[in-house]
Amino acid sequence: MKAVEFQTQLSANQTLAVPASIAGRIPVGRQVRVLVLVPEDETAQEWEQLAAQDFGQGYADSDAIYDKLSGR
Repeated sequence: MKAVEFQTQLSANQTLAVPASIAGRIPVGRQVRVLVLVPEDETAQEWEQLAAQDFGQGYADSDAIYDKLSGR
């Protein structure tokens, strides 16, 4: 399955427009799978960033020895 990505907005009549440059690459009548990603609210994004920062602070210079191990 091939993937294409584009941004669009939900219209007032609750439809999503596919840009002509993308639609022209899809054969008429061809079934497609659609995945819609919407941004999370700001609070969720802030928590995610804080968790990532906190996780990174737990990494010490002495942990670098594990970066040299092979993935066997």
